[in-house]
Amino acid sequence: MNPIVHAELSWLGAQKLADRRDRILVTLAGVLPDLDGLTLLAGEELYGQWHHVLTHGIFSALAISAGLAVMAKRRWAVFGLALAAFHLHLLCDLAGSGPGWPISYLWPLSTEQLMWSGQWNLASWQNTLIGLSATMAVLACALPFGRTAVELFSLKADGKVVAALRNRFKSRAP
Repeated sequence: MNPIVHAELSWLGAQKLADRRDRILVTLAGVLPDLDGLTLLAGEELYGQWHHVLTHGIFSALAISAGLAVMAKRRWAVFGLALAAFHLHLLCDLAGSGPGWPISYLWPLSTEQLMWSGQWNLASWQNTLIGLSATMAVLACALPFGRTAVELFSLKADGKVVAALRNRFKSRAP
């Protein structure tokens, strides 16, 4: 699945957190499993061998979630939501990264891999539908929460996006 969609889904899961930094940390948890994708810089062979292995397992999930929680205001909430966002990333990869892309969930203790026979291609209508739905949900957050995922990069720009959406849909805003 597309890293932007991973980020959007993770950010959406963090909406009950009042602090922006905590929402950013949870969003990172949903994107960081793809750190092992950097193996592409060493060549396609290494990428094919190590992507979905190095940082797509339970030990990475626990380490990343704990590391992000240390930086949070609401540590236990961020830890739990980060763990959930991380695992949502894995679930999305199992479903929509393409046939033949297993997850090495227990690596390095086990080389056993998880795979689902119904996997769809990365460039599929399913991933497109999920991506569009996530983007619409992110934009819809402007009305009840007064923020969108643009806050991840700029509060000023997010304020402009929220103002534009609220102006357009003002009869639906609380």
